[in-house]
Amino acid sequence: MKKRILITGGAGFLGSNFVNYLWERAPEYQLLILDALTYAGSLDNLSPRIKRSPRFTFYHGDVRNIGLVLDLVSQVDVVIHFAAETHVARSIYEDRLFFETDVLGTQSVVNAVLKNREGIERFIHISTSEVYGTALTRPMSEEHLLNPVSPYAAAKAGADRLVYSYWRTYDIPAVILRPFNQYGPYQHLEKVVPRFIVSALLKEPLTIHGDGEARRDWLYVQDTCERIAQILHAEREKVIGEVFNLGSGFDLDVLSMAKLVLGMVGAPETLISFMDDRPGQVQHHIASTAKGEKILGMKPGRGLHEGLEQTIRWYADHRHWWERLLPMRWVPIMNKNGDREYY
Repeated sequence: MKKRILITGGAGFLGSNFVNYLWERAPEYQLLILDALTYAGSLDNLSPRIKRSPRFTFYHGDVRNIGLVLDLVSQVDVVIHFAAETHVARSIYEDRLFFETDVLGTQSVVNAVLKNREGIERFIHISTSEVYGTALTRPMSEEHLLNPVSPYAAAKAGADRLVYSYWRTYDIPAVILRPFNQYGPYQHLEKVVPRFIVSALLKEPLTIHGDGEARRDWLYVQDTCERIAQILHAEREKVIGEVFNLGSGFDLDVLSMAKLVLGMVGAPETLISFMDDRPGQVQHHIASTAKGEKILGMKPGRGLHEGLEQTIRWYADHRHWWERLLPMRWVPIMNKNGDREYY
């Protein structure tokens, strides 16, 4: 069936990977992309074939632009909302921007969906596992308490619950997805996996916050895209009004991840260095995948070693893409003592 799909934030890491994934696998779809092209988004993240295709239309704009968002939503059948500010350290550096983009931007989108609900088949909101805070139960199900511990997480929790409230109040066709730690091509160097990979390739120190024992659930980005597409194509009654985790169910501490990257690159573990723990740090995340497996038959993604090998190979082959980002690996923030530190 032909569909017109609006993808907000389609030039960012997760959004662009999904655009590339869907364009190849759904040749009958028309894709409209809205992106503000901030420091974390680039049209270079999209395949040249996509940008030349009549099936692709790009709009340079901000999700906080209510009129623009309303106009675009009125033209489509499905809305997938990726657009957000996403980095924990940067949210401490400029927290107001996170609330403006993540909460008010989401309000623009969800209100446009409401005004066009007769024509919108599905609204997929990309939330984050950060809304949970540190794991109180393991693995973390979709019923886990929301306890955000950073400005980024708080902003995303606000957006998450805003979408939920519109579903409960107005019965819009909303689905909420909570990805855990993603990694893969086109991820900005401020994030831990690409920062480790690039540092290892350059034989520079791999700096770890705290003791490195914080544990994360890691999922390769193409496996994430496959699951989002599964939500897009699932029977409506199975997904509307639901929340789904997007994780692997496998956790690994950050120090072990650093050692794994160094071993795969062939760099010495002496490159590992430590600094004070980052404010707003989550100590443990691990996803329960049971709901997605039961309701939608979601399958496990590729193993960490396979996904990490593919990611390292991509960064090794695309130095031209990431060299311009080297100065942006660190963000200056004010710590609890009022001192400026780089995280």
